[in-house]
Amino acid sequence: MSDHSMTVFLVDDDPDIRSSLSRALSKRGFNVETFPSAATFLDGYDGLVDGCLLLDYGMADMNGLELQQHLADAGQTIPIIFITGHGGIAESVTAMKAGAVDFLEKPFRQQTLVDCINEAFAKARRIQEAAAKNKAHHDNFARLTMREKEITQLMVSNSSTISSKEIGRILDISPRTVDHHRARILEKMATKTVAELVDICLRAELFQVNL
Repeated sequence: MSDHSMTVFLVDDDPDIRSSLSRALSKRGFNVETFPSAATFLDGYDGLVDGCLLLDYGMADMNGLELQQHLADAGQTIPIIFITGHGGIAESVTAMKAGAVDFLEKPFRQQTLVDCINEAFAKARRIQEAAAKNKAHHDNFARLTMREKEITQLMVSNSSTISSKEIGRILDISPRTVDHHRARILEKMATKTVAELVDICLRAELFQVNL
């Protein structure tokens, strides 16, 4: 079944391909938006609608690999499926190394394409979930006081060795006060252990830590 909350963005300079693929995918229940070139896609895509990019490799002006690189440089993480009539092994390897879901040579079976789209949608959902978690971590971190952020940074940068006593010595406060702050930090960051806190801080890049 198709995911009605997501869209297939089809970019191909061949109007017959755009028409036939759009019609076939729409019959399968997919939301489809079509574009005749990379430039028109970039003009029309704001990054706010989730889905996948069904991208012709061999377009003039900006080819598929160039568009893939452009999106990566702009921080856009939309999953990409390449379709091509002229791509070779080198192009396929480049696309896959850059994160493409698949590289399909025309003609391909419709079911193969549908399977790829569903895989791309699953990848898009994982990206959504990771982004939501990252935002939550940053929102929680913003709730910390300046003192709590200082203690968190010390905990993260020296997690295996630093104690409340050592933190207290560095910040000129009592170990008991440090323990109080540590408990509040774990509560505000929605974590149960220091190890979990450290992992979140590193994954969300809340600090630039020299370990």
